[in-house]
Amino acid sequence: MGGELLRPLVSDASSTVRQCAVVAAARLAEHDEGVARHLLNGGMVTTTLENLQKYNVYYKRSALYLLRAIAKHNDELASMIVRLGALEHIVTCLEDFDTQVKENAAWALGYIGKHNEQLAGQVVDAGTLPLLVLAFQEPEISLKQITAGALVDLAQHKPEAVVDAGAICHLVRGLDNSDPKLKRSALSALSAVASARPELAEAVVAGGALPPALLHAAHNSAPVRRAAACLLRDIVKHSIDLAQLVVNTGGCGPLVELLAESPGVARVPASMALGFIAGQSDQLAMAVIESKAIPPLVDILQNDEAEEAEICAVAWTLGHIAKHSPQHSLAVAVANAFPKLLQLYTNPKSSGEVRARALCCLKQALQCCLHRPALEPLLHAAPACVLKYVLAQYAKILPNDARARRLFVSTGALKRLQEIDTVPGTSLKEYINIINSCFPEEIVRYYTPGYSDSLLDRVEAYTPQIPELFTDRVPSDCQSEVTLEN
Repeated sequence: MGGELLRPLVSDASSTVRQCAVVAAARLAEHDEGVARHLLNGGMVTTTLENLQKYNVYYKRSALYLLRAIAKHNDELASMIVRLGALEHIVTCLEDFDTQVKENAAWALGYIGKHNEQLAGQVVDAGTLPLLVLAFQEPEISLKQITAGALVDLAQHKPEAVVDAGAICHLVRGLDNSDPKLKRSALSALSAVASARPELAEAVVAGGALPPALLHAAHNSAPVRRAAACLLRDIVKHSIDLAQLVVNTGGCGPLVELLAESPGVARVPASMALGFIAGQSDQLAMAVIESKAIPPLVDILQNDEAEEAEICAVAWTLGHIAKHSPQHSLAVAVANAFPKLLQLYTNPKSSGEVRARALCCLKQALQCCLHRPALEPLLHAAPACVLKYVLAQYAKILPNDARARRLFVSTGALKRLQEIDTVPGTSLKEYINIINSCFPEEIVRYYTPGYSDSLLDRVEAYTPQIPELFTDRVPSDCQSEVTLEN
């Protein structure tokens, strides 16, 4: 109903009435998808576009606001706006002399292109990127911020086009600006480009983005720190060469410092960046260990207030650190990560994602772990799906270590081993057989459940065999004692 009343007003003779009518329609559409759809179907947008180039800059600002307010809701409404020919009008406004007209035009382009690759492609094909890059170089901070946001939206679907438009060097220069919002948007745009393909990540690094990214990981603004951590994550995830470059540039230190933040808005991307680095090679994983990353990672794991995303990221990262060798796994084991991972896996309140990450980390770490003190508690508490990895490691340790065999018996581990219910032919049963073969048969029988009962049965069934010397007469030494007493 409101849209029908407003429609004739957008062509009113009074410029103030026209502008207020369009703004009113935009505010209604911004907060309600149904209203936005009604305005589109009622011809409000068509009329507004027809008048866009007829009136002053104030009308243009309001009209672009209306387009943005409708396009923000979903790809269907954004596509309807594009079919009405809105892109051509928006591009024209992007070349306007008025700064706020350019801001609203850039904003509208971002809202249209952010939904999917097809819409982003249509925005790019309209020739918007060179104009957006030019607008980004304007001195006004608000125009820089909004243009950077539009580049973020388009880079998520069309990163190659953003690179081809020469945006990287200008985005990197934008990091020199003191405005935190601009820094965050520039870092986010670079991150969207770098995450797409190794070649684009290399282009971002070649454009000089790495040093300022490391510097901004310690910025006093939390959103900037998070954006910097995301950029580092999206660079190192592609290849060993890129990960090695970040490590050589001193990237581990700033990432480890982000893990200690509370509240840790950058913990997840920082943890994942370290996980990507560690997962590339054993040397890089050792570099992560030497940067003292494991203690803060385990602290997050043991923090009851940590978010689920943080727990999953940390478990994933610890698995990538530990998976390479016994030395790598030892670093995770001595930090006492295994009991907490097991608790997370067995806790019925844990989500499916947390349980899956915890189990995967335990598998990766245990398959390399030869640290007996870390394995022993799991032997008594782990379910079968984890226990088989624990026993597999004992099957490697015990045949060649006499002291470990003695401790295996004295700590009750051998007794616990005999109590495990297994099915013949399973890997769990095979590992138990290998471990039992490391001990004398009578020791294994002694700790087998029911063995003491079988011994008592033998006692009951035993017929005493007393020598005749004690039944026929008193022994001579007893007689001599009797004589002395008399």
